[in-house]
Amino acid sequence: MPDFLKIEHIRKTFPGVIALDDVSFSVAPGEIHTLLGENGAGKSTLMNVLTGLYHPDSGEIRIDGRRLSFTSPRDSLACGIGMVHQHFMLVPAHSVFENILLALDNLPNLFSRKKYRARIKQLIDEFQLDLDLDSPVWKLSIGAQQWIELIKLLLRDCRLLILDEPTAVLTPQEAERLFKVLRQLKKQGKSIIFISHKMREVMEISDQVTILKKGRSIASLTRGEYDERKLAALMIGADKIPEWQKNLQLSTQISLDIQQLSVRNDRGLSDLEDFSLQLIKGEILGIAGVAGNGQKALAEVLTGLRKASHGRIMANGEDLNNSSARHSYIAGIAHIPEDRKTIGIAPDMSIDDNLIMKSFKNSAFARGIFQDKKSIRRNAQEKIAQFAIKSGPEGTPVRYLSGGNIQKVIIARELSEKPAVLVALYPTRGLDIGSAEYVHKVIADGAAQGMSTILIAEDLDELLKLSDRIAVMFRGRLIGFVDPQNSSREEIGLMMSGETGENDGGEA
Repeated sequence: MPDFLKIEHIRKTFPGVIALDDVSFSVAPGEIHTLLGENGAGKSTLMNVLTGLYHPDSGEIRIDGRRLSFTSPRDSLACGIGMVHQHFMLVPAHSVFENILLALDNLPNLFSRKKYRARIKQLIDEFQLDLDLDSPVWKLSIGAQQWIELIKLLLRDCRLLILDEPTAVLTPQEAERLFKVLRQLKKQGKSIIFISHKMREVMEISDQVTILKKGRSIASLTRGEYDERKLAALMIGADKIPEWQKNLQLSTQISLDIQQLSVRNDRGLSDLEDFSLQLIKGEILGIAGVAGNGQKALAEVLTGLRKASHGRIMANGEDLNNSSARHSYIAGIAHIPEDRKTIGIAPDMSIDDNLIMKSFKNSAFARGIFQDKKSIRRNAQEKIAQFAIKSGPEGTPVRYLSGGNIQKVIIARELSEKPAVLVALYPTRGLDIGSAEYVHKVIADGAAQGMSTILIAEDLDELLKLSDRIAVMFRGRLIGFVDPQNSSREEIGLMMSGETGENDGGEA
C-alpha cells in the first residue's frame, strides 16, 4: 500500500540553531507511527512543519505522492492533517456542542443545529464516548476534553491525526479507552502520529517507531524489530542513563504533619478539603490523581504560595500556617513547580543569576550592597558541573536551555539550600528518558540523606518505581494510601476516579 505521508530530507534552522537536519520517514494509511526523541531532538519543530506553523528551509512533504507546501495551519488541515495538542483549545464556559461548532470552517450564518448535533452524536456513539453535548466544558474531566479535540478533527475528515503526549493527564482506564479508539481509527484507514515518552505505551500501540536525535531521524523500525532496551539505546546514544537505588531504611521521625488542611480558590470553592497525612523523614511519598484534583493546591500551600483556609502544617513543633514559623522554616522546603518556565525561572536572566535567586542576599554572593560576580560565577560553575547542566556560553539566558536543562537549574538551586522537604510537582513532565532518570536519581539520593519528598506525578509507572508510599487524591480529598510493591496500575486508576481504596499506612 502506498504511503499517505512521506517526509523527505526536511531541514529547518533558526538563528544560530539547526532544529531539523535531514529528517525523513513515511506513514502508511491505517498505521500508528510513534515519534521518539529526547528534549530538543526536533519533535515539536517537525510537528510545527507538518501542521503549517513553520515552513521548512529544504526538503519535501508528500501526501498521496503529491508534493505540498504549507503556508499556514489552514493549508495543513485542508490536506487532512490535524493535531491534538497537549494544551487544549477550548472555551471553558461554552458547551461541548458550541466548542465543536467554533472549530468548523465556513459555518453559514443560518445553519441547522439539529443536523450538526446529529453528525456529532453519530461520532460519539460510533466510538462509545462519554460526552454530553450540552455540558459546559469546565465541568468535564481532562479525558473528556480530549475527546472534544478529537471529534473536531474527525468532523473535518482528517486522514492523519497527530497526538502529542495524549495520555499525560489520563488515568490508566482513560488511556486504555483512548488506545481502543485509536485502534478503531486505524481500522478505518486513518494514519496516526503518536508522540510519547512512555515506553510501555510505545510498545503497546505502535506499528512503527521513528527515533529523532539532535534534529536527525536516525532510525525507523517496524513492530518486531525493537524492544524497550533498543529504543532507549537509540534515543540516548552515547549518553549514560543515571543509576540510582531506593533508600530501603526509613526513619520513624516525622518531617511534616499535615492536619485537616483545606484550601479555597478565588471563587470560594474548595481546591483541598480536610486533607491529612504524615510525611516521614527520608520518605518519597507519591501523590497520584488526575490533574486538577487538588495536587497543585497542596503543593502551593506547602511552599507558601497560597494560604490555607483551615488546618495545620506542623514541622519541628510549629505550625507553618503561622507567618513567623513559615519564615523561619521556608528554606527547609524546596519546590519544583509544575510550570518550570513561568514560575521556576526568571527566563531572561542568566543561569548564574537563576542559581542564586533564593540566596542572593547570602554574604557568599554579596559585598555590602553590591553583588560579588566572581563568587556568583564560581557557584554557577560548580552547580553546572555537579548537576550536569548543558549551559551554553557564559551569560546565556536560561530560557534558551532545553526543558531538561531548565529543570536541572531549578533542582540545583532548590537543593543547594539542603532542604528537609522537597515538593516536586510533575518534575519529569515532558522530559526524555535520560533527564527523567536524572531527576529520579536526585530524589532518591536526597532520600538516602534524609530529605523527604512529596512527589506529585501523572505517570503511574514513575510513582510505582520511585515511591515508598502512594497517596491517591480525588476532588481535593485524600482517597487512601497504597503500597507500591503490592498494588497494580488498575487499582490505583480506580481510586483516581473516586472509588475508595484501603487506607493502609495513612498515619506513619
